[in-house]
Formats: sequence, structure tokens, C-alpha cells
Amino acid sequence: MNKDYMRAIPSEWRNISKVFTALGDEHRQRILLTFEPGERLNVGQIADVSTLSRSAVSHHLKILREAGVLDSVKEGKEVYFWIAKAFLIDAMEIVLGHIRKHV
Repeated sequence: MNKDYMRAIPSEWRNISKVFTALGDEHRQRILLTFEPGERLNVGQIADVSTLSRSAVSHHLKILREAGVLDSVKEGKEVYFWIAKAFLIDAMEIVLGHIRKHV
């Protein structure tokens, strides 16, 4: 048993819990799956294909962005979102590396 991690999580793991928490909600999973490769979408575009209200979509997008799952940019009155591919790959590789090391 490795007791080193019972009190402190390694720094490279700190953002991972936010990712998994954000992706633990089915609505946020559906939002993430809405994006085509390389696509940028705004709140209205996502709300148009969602069963959620525009304000609920905005709430979920905020959580995904704060967790690092999505990136965003404001252009005029619209905010466009896209999947933060590099960040997610890095986060998943950290977890996979740990699993591979121990299996």
C-alpha cells in the first residue's frame, strides 16, 4: 500500500478531479458529444439541439470551461466554445499512466 497519497494529491492530479466531476453529469456528457472535431459552438447552437434551456446550457458550459474541458472566446456578443483537446489528453494520459503502471 502506498500511503503517500492519503493526505496529498500529486500536483499533476489536481485538475483531474474537476474534469471527472464535470464529466460525471449526463447533460454535460451530451454537450461534449455535440461537438464535431475542431468545431466551435455558441450557447444558442448547443441549446437548439438540447433538451435543456439556454440558461441551463450556459450553466453546464461554465462548469465544463472551469474544469478545463472546454475553452472559450468571446466574439462580439457571442461566446464560442470548443473542446480543450490537449488538456483532456494530458489529463487522461496521467490517469492511464497510473493504471498501466499498476495493472
